[in-house]
Amino acid sequence: MRLIEIVLVVFNVLLMGRLTLGRPKSQREWLIGGGICAVLLLVHAFVEGLRWPMIPVYLITLWAIAGGARLFFRSAAKSSSKPRRRWKTVLFGGVAVVYAAVDIVLPLLFPVFSFAEPTGPYAIGTVTYHWTDSAREEKFTEASGDSRELMVQIWYPASSEATGKVAPYLSDPAPYVEGLHEFLQLPEFLFSGLKLVNTHAIANAGLADTESKYPVLLFSHGFMGYKNQNTFQVEQLASHGYIVVGIEHAYSSVASVFPDQHVVKFDSEGKTGYEQMKYSFMDGRNQVWVEDAKFVLDQIEALSANDPGGLFTGRIDLEHVGMFGHSFGGATTVQMLLDDSRIQAGIDMDGVLYGEKRIPADGLKKPFLLMSADDTLKGVDHTGDAEIAALGTDRKEIAAYYDELFARYEPVTAAGNYWMTFKHSKHMSFSDLYLLTPLFEWMEGVDVRRTHELINEYTLDFFDHYLKGQPLQYLDRNLGDHPEYTLQQGAE
Repeated sequence: MRLIEIVLVVFNVLLMGRLTLGRPKSQREWLIGGGICAVLLLVHAFVEGLRWPMIPVYLITLWAIAGGARLFFRSAAKSSSKPRRRWKTVLFGGVAVVYAAVDIVLPLLFPVFSFAEPTGPYAIGTVTYHWTDSAREEKFTEASGDSRELMVQIWYPASSEATGKVAPYLSDPAPYVEGLHEFLQLPEFLFSGLKLVNTHAIANAGLADTESKYPVLLFSHGFMGYKNQNTFQVEQLASHGYIVVGIEHAYSSVASVFPDQHVVKFDSEGKTGYEQMKYSFMDGRNQVWVEDAKFVLDQIEALSANDPGGLFTGRIDLEHVGMFGHSFGGATTVQMLLDDSRIQAGIDMDGVLYGEKRIPADGLKKPFLLMSADDTLKGVDHTGDAEIAALGTDRKEIAAYYDELFARYEPVTAAGNYWMTFKHSKHMSFSDLYLLTPLFEWMEGVDVRRTHELINEYTLDFFDHYLKGQPLQYLDRNLGDHPEYTLQQGAE
């Protein structure tokens, strides 16, 4: 819970106990209690924002105010009453205890989450761009001749003295909340807290002048994800001196909101269930993402040469460029390593290796780290009949799917590259999603904060070594099996 929420909950619970137990209280107590509650509620509303898990607490405030008003208008004779019978005290006390538990537990189960404090020496700035690739026709619109449009968010190292208002997690949250509701088939109110989440980034802050140039990393989200779905990770990288460029792949993201406020949502091309997983479909769809990444990298080069806003001109180190992505974005990272010489190192976070190109048997010939959830690698023998039925397929097809998956994974560690498998983890452990509620962690059996710590440690270690030339701190020292993960490296 947020600070004012904590104060509001504690005061309201104590007030409820005071006003419900024992003898009926005086008009003065009701009025003072209700008045303090009202002030706290107003401060909470204006500073932090109202939200639905706090409704039981808000009702206590209204009850206290109404009780005070009722006594105010009663005569002095009526305001003194007989002592309450014991059974009523017990009843009211029991109801108060249950209600107090709801007041406390509901905001804890559905918090406005916050991101861990970045550990780097830099503050973080952020800026968002709308770019149009006039050389590519948009295949997902009905009108012919439409050009491909993308929203791109950049996080970058800012001066530690940078000031300003921190950027919200989602600047236009409603379409994303609605999209996540439709995608995950969970109640929309579960995602409403995203509207109140803030980040550590300061919008339009100046670029830090500690270094003359900073290396750049492209980030590609997951299928039906969004450009800032890994804020836990991009903020950490930016705080350590990286310019991180988040691409939102329109019509493959859960939503995209453009400057004129028009919204485009995910387009499944009529595919559902297993049809949406098939390699024949996903390999082709991935090519759109690869072209997106190439176009965005072209735009980054243009910004480095002449940024109209002056922020990045001459400040982007184009000699040191990496890429990382989650799920389908991880697959896109591998395709970019294979297809674009500008990408020098990459990380795939739990992405099946979709795409038109295959990793050669002798490896990528570029530094690469594959991060996997152990659940992703469970194979057909650990896939239940209900799960297969839900996909609309049969065990034979799923077996063939896993056979191809492992065949594509086989050469990932060749030529000295790394494969890290997280134990007790799920596919969405590599994103911000499970921060929404501890219910996700309990249902999935994961510790998302700890997983994020490990992801950040190894991501930073990898890029610091291969793009900045710093000695490895973890990758070469922690090979083998560990309680939280296994780490393997192929022969060089």
